[in-house]
Amino acid sequence: MRQHETSPEAAVLRSRLRHVLWIGGGSGAGKSTVAARLAAEHGLHLYDTDAVMSDHAGRTTPEQAPYLHEFIAMSMDERWVRRSPEVMFETFHWFRGEGFGLIVEDLLALPEGTRVIAEGFRLLPALVGPLLADPSRAVWLLPTQRFRSDAVNGRATPGSGFLHRTGDPERAGRNIAERDRLFVDRTRRETRRLGLAAVEVDTAMTEEDSVRRVSELFGL
Repeated sequence: MRQHETSPEAAVLRSRLRHVLWIGGGSGAGKSTVAARLAAEHGLHLYDTDAVMSDHAGRTTPEQAPYLHEFIAMSMDERWVRRSPEVMFETFHWFRGEGFGLIVEDLLALPEGTRVIAEGFRLLPALVGPLLADPSRAVWLLPTQRFRSDAVNGRATPGSGFLHRTGDPERAGRNIAERDRLFVDRTRRETRRLGLAAVEVDTAMTEEDSVRRVSELFGL
């Protein structure tokens, strides 16, 4: 990692991406809401990494993204019911950084001088860190288990969502919740190890609190 960070290629990327603000973190932490608010308030171009997942999947080959293409070939029960949360976590393609290079390509393809805020769980600390000319331009939102449960339950509609396309929606939901907890725990460790900013999002925080905290960290 250190060799990559000090390479000429990394230095060029850091310079070309110096205008980008990054918001990563766990599912249900309010990343999309905070990013959209800040984009609207400060005239930033919003780049939603979730919105381009299908496009990125179609731009990869099995050789480039083996975990992604293995996932695509699975049935819904194979993805979410029959495997343990630990296996789901370790083999989930986006958690392993597959397709991250396409995020960088998209950002570099924007018109020069475009001020950007990029958001999504795919923005892993270990991948974003080497691209930062200034560490204060990235933050990870880490939801507590209670906050994520409340957020998911508040959005849920009985009979809707991909979980109800499995043979055991309750088990699939438990598996995903545990997988996502493992992801948040790893992200917390990585941000600490790399000296990057993280915000713990709990049930006592309002949307305004999150927006204000991230805005302050970015110096907006």
